[in-house]
Amino acid sequence: MKIRVFDTPDEAGVYVAAIAEQVVSGCPQSVLGLATGSTPIPFYRALVRLVQCGLNVHEVTTVNLDEYVGLPPDHPQSYRYFMEHHLFRHIPIDVDKIHIPYGTAADLDAECARYDQVVADYPADLQILGIGLNGHIGFNEPSAFLDTKTHVVELTKKTILHNSDAFGDPALVPTHAITMGLQGILQARQIVMMAFGEEKSQVVAQALQGEVRTDLPASILHLHHDVTWVLDRAAARMLPLHLGDTEA
Repeated sequence: MKIRVFDTPDEAGVYVAAIAEQVVSGCPQSVLGLATGSTPIPFYRALVRLVQCGLNVHEVTTVNLDEYVGLPPDHPQSYRYFMEHHLFRHIPIDVDKIHIPYGTAADLDAECARYDQVVADYPADLQILGIGLNGHIGFNEPSAFLDTKTHVVELTKKTILHNSDAFGDPALVPTHAITMGLQGILQARQIVMMAFGEEKSQVVAQALQGEVRTDLPASILHLHHDVTWVLDRAAARMLPLHLGDTEA
């Protein structure tokens, strides 16, 4: 487990983009596991700049973590739209190599099975994650039992309230989402967890210092052999000074 703390999210985003460049340069057919929300935006900005400066992503495959149930791809708050806006429209990537769950699938169970096959076919060389205020990763919410496979999840009130800023009203936030399960996340060769802001400091400290708990899904990352936590100073403020690189 590695921890890297930066003064600003933008500096952190440049660092994560450098990791992605190293992965892609080492294997042009790399698979990048991607996340949405405000946290990875600095990473996407920095990655676009690297592509504009010559990083070749033509052969890269991307696999996203999740999508809201009921939102079509062109909905302004869908995660497909988010990815188009922040990354895909700015880089020369083959549309056939972009994978995101279909939130409007008529048969959600079949869609989950289809996406599990995508995850199996394209295990991530680098998985980008963010952490929810309740410790969720992807949309794997706290629960007595954590699903290993892609599944439909009912979002908690806390998640809905936090995500309501993008919708303008909590009543407009979808109540369910399709999310990659923990098995798909943990099969990644390398994981980068990003977290910024003081509001994330408590859950970051709990996930990094505590035991593996199903009511804190991000704590499952203790079981992975190559995880880097990339934080700004606000998100890291509750961590003890001695906490640094450790063996998984």
